[in-house]
Amino acid sequence: MPRPYYRTRSRKRVKIKVPGDRLAVHYKREKVKPPRCRQCGTVLSGLPREVASEIRKLNRTRRRISRMFGGQLCPQCLKTALKQAVRAG
Repeated sequence: MPRPYYRTRSRKRVKIKVPGDRLAVHYKREKVKPPRCRQCGTVLSGLPREVASEIRKLNRTRRRISRMFGGQLCPQCLKTALKQAVRAG
């Protein structure tokens, strides 16, 4: 019997041929939700859609966008935030 966290229909099942001419069922990992902007909630482009443990294995340049608030704010929200900061101070 599979482990409890595998007992869901949202996991894809793949039949793999194993030694002894048997078929075993392997469960594919679920996709995580894409990263979103903290302010407006739009999907951020240029960031991997991976589990945290897989993101940790990537280069730093592939992990996040190399600008202020890269990977946290979309360009439009960053633009408005910078304008407000300049006007305030």
